[in-house]
Amino acid sequence: MKKRINFILVFLVIGLSTATAQKTIRLGYIDMEYILENVPEYQEASKQLESRVQEWKAEAETKMRAVEAMRSKLDNEKALLTRELIEERESEISYMEQQVLEYQQKRFGPNGDYMIQKKQLVRPIQDQVFTAVQQIAENRNFDFIFDRTSDVGMIYADKQYDVSETVLRTIKRTANREQLEGRDEVEEFEREENRTVEQDAEVTEREELVKERQTEREALIEARKKERDSLKAARQQEFEERRARILAERERKKDSLLKARETKNDTIN
Repeated sequence: MKKRINFILVFLVIGLSTATAQKTIRLGYIDMEYILENVPEYQEASKQLESRVQEWKAEAETKMRAVEAMRSKLDNEKALLTRELIEERESEISYMEQQVLEYQQKRFGPNGDYMIQKKQLVRPIQDQVFTAVQQIAENRNFDFIFDRTSDVGMIYADKQYDVSETVLRTIKRTANREQLEGRDEVEEFEREENRTVEQDAEVTEREELVKERQTEREALIEARKKERDSLKAARQQEFEERRARILAERERKKDSLLKARETKNDTIN
């Protein structure tokens, strides 16, 4: 399986180099197993993990031997036991056997203690390896670096060979093909499908520039709208304040006039 994946990746790289024809593709590979074998910290931690694994295996074997002993004893005593006692003993044996299987799964299953601790043990070394690979690839201008002992295969690739966006665009075009109407639209679709990676990149750059300008225009329109709203709010507030002052002045004059009349009436009386 590993060889098949690596061969596929190599053929993909060769295809890319033929398609681009811009420069010689530089390939590199690492042997992760060899690296791990020569990291002292990893080897020491591996020994400790292996010691725990042996303890787990011994415990599982002890539990299984106890189950086998119970089953053997039942076989020897069946002739002396009632049907109810036999069923009870068989039920107990089945329960104990299930406990052993669960213990084995807990320790050695896909999500068991061994796999978890193994990943925790390898992860720090892998992080260091990936960091080193990144630096080496950039310094020595490698385009692709593989791990020949890994199912993943490729662990570094120059971003210029990433055609994910092109694949995504093709999927979207294909999904929209049935909606095309008229010869002009079909011809335009076919032109888009025949574009090279570089042409796709140019189109994407232009589209991003258009989006950026559209965003700037929308931001400008929004800013102007906020400015107009702010001015409108300020004018409204000024109007309300002026109206309040006028009304207050009218009330003051009205009160003064009433007081004058009351004073005049008091004088006449």
